[in-house]
Amino acid sequence: MIENYSININIDRLMEEIEYYAQYGQVPNEGITRPSFSEEDYKVRNIFINQLEQMGLDIKIDAISNIWATLPSKNKNASTIVIGSHLDTVPNGGKFDGALGVLVAKEIVQTLQENNVSLNHHLEIVSFTAEEPNDFNISTMGSRALTEKLSYCQLVNATDSKGNQLSDVVKKAGGNLDNLSEIKRNDIAAYIELHIEQGKRLENQNISIGIVDRIVGIYRDQVQVIGEANHSGTTMMGDRADALVAASELVLAVERITSQFGTDAVATIGKLDLYPNAANIIPGKVEFILEIRSASKQEREIIKTKIHDEFKRIQKERKVAILTENILDQQECTFNQEIVGLLQNAAESLNIPHTTFASMAGHDATHLADITKAAMIFVKSIGGKSHCPEELSLPSDIEKAANTMLHAVLLADAKLDRLK
Repeated sequence: MIENYSININIDRLMEEIEYYAQYGQVPNEGITRPSFSEEDYKVRNIFINQLEQMGLDIKIDAISNIWATLPSKNKNASTIVIGSHLDTVPNGGKFDGALGVLVAKEIVQTLQENNVSLNHHLEIVSFTAEEPNDFNISTMGSRALTEKLSYCQLVNATDSKGNQLSDVVKKAGGNLDNLSEIKRNDIAAYIELHIEQGKRLENQNISIGIVDRIVGIYRDQVQVIGEANHSGTTMMGDRADALVAASELVLAVERITSQFGTDAVATIGKLDLYPNAANIIPGKVEFILEIRSASKQEREIIKTKIHDEFKRIQKERKVAILTENILDQQECTFNQEIVGLLQNAAESLNIPHTTFASMAGHDATHLADITKAAMIFVKSIGGKSHCPEELSLPSDIEKAANTMLHAVLLADAKLDRLK
């Protein structure tokens, strides 16, 4: 048992911060659009850095433009506990996904400073770059670069749909891909990330928080359906190679195949682009992203194979070409049981009911688990809504989750190895 269980975060201050950050990228009735490397993202980065400077923290922007801020231990040779998440959003997203974890991390550090708590470990806040899918087609970019899952060549050659070089936008955010070889960390004793659940399991159980002990695997393909563009009035139905009609059949096939498994596995086509996208032209090309999620690698492989086999059948029948390129094959992740246990102990010590389960969504913690002891804590999502303007977590639930995380950090500080 440790002392300082009377310490609590300032929920009013935290909620004010959430509303303040939500201004950037917000469109009335359309949620928040703040993708990485957008002008709104650059604004939020600068605001965040200025706030961290005012707190007197040591700040570093690494090669991929992840933002780090350190509350130093008196022991210069101490290892580091890291807490945080990401500040970027999906298009038309909500105010809590990602930003809540970063702002809770900042609030925890402020609370420790105000209560003059001295830690045995350095405590670092991190805001990871480009956690969400983006125009460069490299999601969890910051955490994957940190854990050396993305090569220099992959990153330096990446461009977005407008032809912008990733190296240029990273440099504008304060990073430098030429320094990628220096990004590796070997001093992190633990990583804890707070996030909204993005589902209804906590709400269905009427519980505020969930301790996350694992994350499902995620597989994504970039798919091109290439038909033949032609005049919509003069090309008879039997003479067409309509890429959109073929793509529509593909979408239905993905739903049908995955539903047959009757498990928690899911497959989605959530991004689709049509060319030339004109009323009087038969679509000549469709591009989309296929995503499959499951806690079982074997199940993902079976679903993928069945879907690809169906793609081949549709390609032949519809007289189109279907090209697939894998852009993500993220394996399922089991979190560290010691950190999971510390989160559970913190909740129990605060008399906060909780449950333990897997995350169906990917997070930066997935990759941090490869280099340190990691785990997550989820906050109840009202209606299970996320990646939409209706995303909502209540202050009472957020307060319980943030205090649980605060006391888990104190437990970790007391129990984990203190030296690099």
